Amino acid sequence: MDRLTLRRPDDFHVHLRDGPGMASVLADTARQFARAIVMPNLKPPIRTTQLALNYRERILGEVPDGVEFEPLMTLYLTDDTPPEEIARAKLSGRVHGVKYYPAGATTHSDAGVTRISRCFHTLEKMEEVGMPLLVHGESTDPMIDVFDREKAFIEEILGPLMERFSQLKLVLEHITTRDAVQYVEVTGANVAATITAHHLLMNRNALFAGGIRPHHYCLPVLKRETHRRALVKAATSGNPKFFLGTDTAPHARGAKECECGAAGIYTAHAALELYAEAFEAADALEKLEAFASHHGADFYGLPRNSGRVTLEKAQWEVPREYPFGDSSVVPLRAGRTLGWRLVR
Repeated sequence: MDRLTLRRPDDFHVHLRDGPGMASVLADTARQFARAIVMPNLKPPIRTTQLALNYRERILGEVPDGVEFEPLMTLYLTDDTPPEEIARAKLSGRVHGVKYYPAGATTHSDAGVTRISRCFHTLEKMEEVGMPLLVHGESTDPMIDVFDREKAFIEEILGPLMERFSQLKLVLEHITTRDAVQYVEVTGANVAATITAHHLLMNRNALFAGGIRPHHYCLPVLKRETHRRALVKAATSGNPKFFLGTDTAPHARGAKECECGAAGIYTAHAALELYAEAFEAADALEKLEAFASHHGADFYGLPRNSGRVTLEKAQWEVPREYPFGDSSVVPLRAGRTLGWRLVR
């Protein structure tokens, strides 16, 4: 197969940042995806419906002329998020999820949830109105090995949480382990997961190939090869509980190449091309459209997009960096050749 046409896909996990940085990277997402679930971990975080609506207007103001793109907004869950805010968010028709960051788990998560029991009344309202909870599923216990934190979170937090709120719609974001795949597979239709291209393509060896590779550092971190294979099997299975979420996360080059580098991998420049590579390697290109264009929209209760995009088998060299505000961002596969290219 040297040409692949898909129903225009959606990205169900994207970091667009704000201000000049957002203006630099938004076009990469908008030219591929019709819609995107936009993460709320700005500084300060998007805690209210009004802040989400204001952010949405800033995003729309930077969409390139002639491009159709809809940002799907989210709220940042805190210990003090009132149930009334969930009702306002649902009524707005613009907020499509609430993001649960365990406090300290990842970038800009300091204002996140310190103890999930403090959010029970809010979660009851979410369950009542059908508002999805979007979960960064990692334990923040410093005594737990960084490679085991997803598994620990599922066992210690997520399992009991879903027993209490059995009808809550939940997306376990950017899963990285066989344990997460198995959990999603055996739970109800109200539980789903996103999978990134970089977790499909790389295992943890990529962090140390020839030396420390800061631009391969993300959270949750890359895992063992056995886990990568489990993710590929899930993504290419046709199971509607798994769908595309890039977790593209731009950071200025200096914030990555420093003493304490930021977590995040920038993939928006070639997201569909990278997913096509992963699906082709698994001999499952025919499954890519459902994963990218059907499953996520169906789970969120959105109509499937009517437009089309086309990928061609063609080699091109990824630039070594892209503009990012007054700095630059180093993309995944910088300076290397990709074998698929988005042509329209």
